[in-house]
Amino acid sequence: MKNDDLEFSDNAAAQRYELQRGTEVLASAAYRLEGGRLHFTHTEVPPQQQGQGLASRLARDALDDVRRRGLKAVPACAFIAAYVRRHPEYADLL
Repeated sequence: MKNDDLEFSDNAAAQRYELQRGTEVLASAAYRLEGGRLHFTHTEVPPQQQGQGLASRLARDALDDVRRRGLKAVPACAFIAAYVRRHPEYADLL
């Protein structure tokens, strides 16, 4: 799978970050924004898309967006929590 044609976006109306190819959502990370904290509640990758690094790419882009926005992250989602543990460069967002 080519990863250079993926598009990351914040679908604020649906309260989720999305990783898309064209109109197809390949991965999503649901969140709840409360004050200056963005609570990640669930990360989802359809079974046919799993094992391709999409969730990690989504987590990186989402955490980078949290940093750009000057927010703090609350990784209630097990995948995001594990990603931050593996990537200590994001620990300052907690």
